Amino acid sequence: MEENLNDKELFSLIDSKSFDNEKIEAPHYSYWKSVGRVFFKRKINIFILSLLALVIIFSYIYPLFNEYDAYENILDNAKNLSPFEAIEYYGFNIKWIFGTGKSGQSIFDNVWHGAKTSLSLALICALINMTIGVIVGAIWGFSKRVDKVMMEVYNIIGNVPYILFVSVFVLVVGSGFWSFVAALTITGWISIAYFIRTQVIIIRDREYNLASKCLGTPTIRLIFKNILPFLTSVIVTVAATEIPSYISYEVFLSFIGIGMTADTPSLGRMIQDAQGSFQVFPHAFWAPVCIAAIVTVILYLVGQGLGDASDPKSHM
Repeated sequence: MEENLNDKELFSLIDSKSFDNEKIEAPHYSYWKSVGRVFFKRKINIFILSLLALVIIFSYIYPLFNEYDAYENILDNAKNLSPFEAIEYYGFNIKWIFGTGKSGQSIFDNVWHGAKTSLSLALICALINMTIGVIVGAIWGFSKRVDKVMMEVYNIIGNVPYILFVSVFVLVVGSGFWSFVAALTITGWISIAYFIRTQVIIIRDREYNLASKCLGTPTIRLIFKNILPFLTSVIVTVAATEIPSYISYEVFLSFIGIGMTADTPSLGRMIQDAQGSFQVFPHAFWAPVCIAAIVTVILYLVGQGLGDASDPKSHM
């Protein structure tokens, strides 16, 4: 019986330099493993992620085996064929399931070359804007001096409609892939920075941050170790809305004629080229429209799923 044990058997001496007395017995917790577990727990997320993988395969791998040529079959009598007519003319092949365009080119091939351009544009712009926006927003929200300057900058730039600025920039600089990247990122980060600034202000004066500051923790370390990790789910959710929006901007601007150059395929460029013959050859219009919509929705849903899974409250 325990009551018959002596003190030496009941207790053990711990060295004052040992950290054993500070150890807390608790299950091992990995944040990103928990994010993955919560995300893949929902079967709908697995399905959407599979669709995204399919989109990436067709956007980046399929074009490697099919070079873009807008005038591939211009000498053939196969211009503006519907899917059924194209398959009947060339025989069954996946490249003809969307029919042919005004130069006899495969719409299926052109759609995925265009999706590659639009998707690359969206990912590059999101990476630049999110990186600058999060870093500037974190410093903006933590430093009162920076806040005074940045609020004036935001009040000036924020009152200029974003789509108007992008349109004017592309018209002045010229159309093209990198012109679009510059137009969408030169001021695109400031709205993200303002949102992050608001989130930082909410949590910067909490007790654990004040304690760290009193202990002499450098501001940069405080931002990157205490504040930004706390905002992971918020940042992922913002990215989920930003990435599809850049595809929408490219499609819209190309649709109104301020788009990519003729030698650069994009979904917006295809839609703009096909709008004039929409009534006569609707397949040339609806194929890029549907693919653009599908890609945008899939990216948004995957981002929202990751945003929800990134919330530590969902890991319980």
